Amino acid sequence: MSAAARSLTRTPERQPIEPLSLRRVCGLFTTGVTVVSTGPSGRAEGTTVNSFTSVSLEPPLVLFCLHKRSRLHGLLQESGGFTVNFLSGRQQPLARHFAGKRPDAFADVPHHFTADGLPALSEALAYIACTTVDVHAAGDHDIVIGEVVELGVPGHGQDPLIFFDGSLGPLQTAAGRFSQAGEPSAPARVS
Repeated sequence: MSAAARSLTRTPERQPIEPLSLRRVCGLFTTGVTVVSTGPSGRAEGTTVNSFTSVSLEPPLVLFCLHKRSRLHGLLQESGGFTVNFLSGRQQPLARHFAGKRPDAFADVPHHFTADGLPALSEALAYIACTTVDVHAAGDHDIVIGEVVELGVPGHGQDPLIFFDGSLGPLQTAAGRFSQAGEPSAPARVS
């Protein structure tokens, strides 16, 4: 098409995407549910997150997105790391617990500290402890990238908790369908 023809062709004006509409549509993408935890010097704080993904195997990198107003921001900077705790299907109340703004949310929740002193949920399906390597601003969230330094699978064999269409629930799988023999059940340190 010539420049003259393009100038005569009108392109329709795009309407801005409404945040609630975007949230509804993105909610139709099934995700796992995690609690991201952090805290320096034996302190523990966490928040429910479903925006988690693996980035790289070499080096071992993962990321999650954190709202800029999250209570975790200051602690994350202070601790220099975080733990991503994958929730099992029976931990729906725990996901709701950490989604709220509760002081001392770990008070009645079984947890332990990783070799680097990061809080981890002792009854999670699995956890990944990371050192923060980068943070990128992205709209009203930050993209937090971490290098994996420790792994654990305390709830091996359980079904995961998933989020779909605004609801939380267990993924119903055939017994052992996703299980693999020889999966680690104790924490493993990554060098």
